[in-house]
Amino acid sequence: MLKREVGFIGGGRATRIILGGLKKAGTMPRRVVVSDRENGVLTQLKREHPEIVTALNDNRQPASSRDMLFISIHPPAFKSVADEITPLLNPATVVISLMATVPIADLSEALNGFQRIARMVPNAPSIINAGYNPVAFSKGMIETERRELLDLLGVLGDCPVVAEEKLEAYAIVTAMGPTYLWFQLYELEKLALSFGMTRQEVERGVAAMARGAVKTMHESGLSADEVMDLVPVKPIGDGEESIINLYRSKLEALHKKMKG
Repeated sequence: MLKREVGFIGGGRATRIILGGLKKAGTMPRRVVVSDRENGVLTQLKREHPEIVTALNDNRQPASSRDMLFISIHPPAFKSVADEITPLLNPATVVISLMATVPIADLSEALNGFQRIARMVPNAPSIINAGYNPVAFSKGMIETERRELLDLLGVLGDCPVVAEEKLEAYAIVTAMGPTYLWFQLYELEKLALSFGMTRQEVERGVAAMARGAVKTMHESGLSADEVMDLVPVKPIGDGEESIINLYRSKLEALHKKMKG
């Protein structure tokens, strides 16, 4: 990716995560242009990545990028942005939408029939090259172009190709998934420190526990009930039903809303 020109319309969290992952992998493109409406957002990105070009309220600069254009804005704003950037798109550019709920067909229509489009659901651990970023492609992208894009984005972590109609489910499960766990793991670490464990012991122990718990789910050959019965003491077992109900009520409603 080193020789490429890449643009980002929208400099928020997803852009920060992707740039962080590219930089950590040593694969920052030759030229990166990021536009945003908020000067503070661009200032933070420039502080973390002095080599990038920032464009306040000017989507024309990233839209003119020769190779890849990431669009990371709120979906309601896309139509006006599309009108602004369509005349500037290079026919050889690949447009990668990070927006949830906007289908490829709608993206193409808004971009006056532009066909080189992919949608990706970004995952926060991509910032350390450990992400899980499902991708769906337009029919207008040929196999060699798809492979090239997957190779370029592969430094961020896994990039499985999935059916477009499943992207909203992935957004809830993989993109938002860390938020369901992080607050619990951070609290567990705080408690472990208060119990007298050192910071190193806490970090190694919690990380190993989390990795092992997931591997046991998927590699033990045991049923869910059998896995959960491996540990006889369940200190917060009386709260499990409430947590399960919270998952179901919140996430089912969110998925229904995203699917429209």
